[in-house]
Amino acid sequence: MSVSTLDMRKNRTAVFAVLMALGMLALGFAAVPLYRMFCQVTGFAGTTQVASESDAAEAARFADSAGARTISIRFDGNTASDMPWTFHPEHPTDTVTIGQRDMAIYIAKNNSDQRITGTATFNVEPEQAGPYFNKIQCFCFTEQVLEPGQQVRMPVLYYVDPKALDDPNMEGVEQITLSYTFHRALDLAE
Repeated sequence: MSVSTLDMRKNRTAVFAVLMALGMLALGFAAVPLYRMFCQVTGFAGTTQVASESDAAEAARFADSAGARTISIRFDGNTASDMPWTFHPEHPTDTVTIGQRDMAIYIAKNNSDQRITGTATFNVEPEQAGPYFNKIQCFCFTEQVLEPGQQVRMPVLYYVDPKALDDPNMEGVEQITLSYTFHRALDLAE
């Protein structure tokens, strides 16, 4: 084997290794958004669904024709350890008719002396309820900015899809917990 053939193989191997490293780096950055999309589509890990007003109206019509079964919804509010906010639901539980829109109110207060931007992560328990818990409007869809000492009421408009009644995995589920945790958002201006 000649020296130039050996050099060409080494160069090809080096280029291949660099391309593999760049590909792995790209997959690393894409993993979080891809996982988030997967969870939102499937309801995996208790991820709730996002619904439109027309989806909610269709679910309500279906629920009316199927009967008026109710379910208890428990609301939970938390903050990350570095978040100087108070955050909690106005009412810790509610009983709702499956398929009917309902609204929960969460209250957030900035206890610091500086403006803080927060973002909420959310989860539904039990996990199998995730595909059936639909949010029409939610403060979790956007970042929230609170001035020092400011307190706000934040609504969540939601419904439980009547398709949950046909899922054997939902049999025996009498309560769904909607849990939020507020985190400090990264401030790109800093």
